[in-house]
Amino acid sequence: MYNPTRDQARQFFIEAWRKHREHLPLTELEVIAADLVKHHPEYHALIENPESAMAREWTPEMGETNPFLHLSLHLAIEEQLSIDQPHGLRAAFEAHFSRLGDRHEALHIVLDALAETVWRSQRDGAPLDGLAYVERVRRGKP
Repeated sequence: MYNPTRDQARQFFIEAWRKHREHLPLTELEVIAADLVKHHPEYHALIENPESAMAREWTPEMGETNPFLHLSLHLAIEEQLSIDQPHGLRAAFEAHFSRLGDRHEALHIVLDALAETVWRSQRDGAPLDGLAYVERVRRGKP
């Protein structure tokens, strides 16, 4: 399993976006990453300034979302949806997508549920609870 460092993860998104903007060939994963960045224009200025992006820290006390964490959660969700793991995630997502008519908005429901699931796992020192995660997505609440 690939476990990138903080800097490697940041560099991946920075490079995927740079290659996208310069119309350079992208891997399949870079295509997904660049599309995620495209859907988050609020992150463009940061990602287009690699020195600042690599050096910046985001802490809970700052009250700001870490854009690289946000994009990484999106990337994880895209993979989870592609293989329907945990089982039922894709159907729960598709129900929200159908209801909302906006894929990105539906993805944010999944993202909130994933963030809550990861937080609970870390807090409790327990494995991720896939069933609870899918149920959170179904309910549309973390």
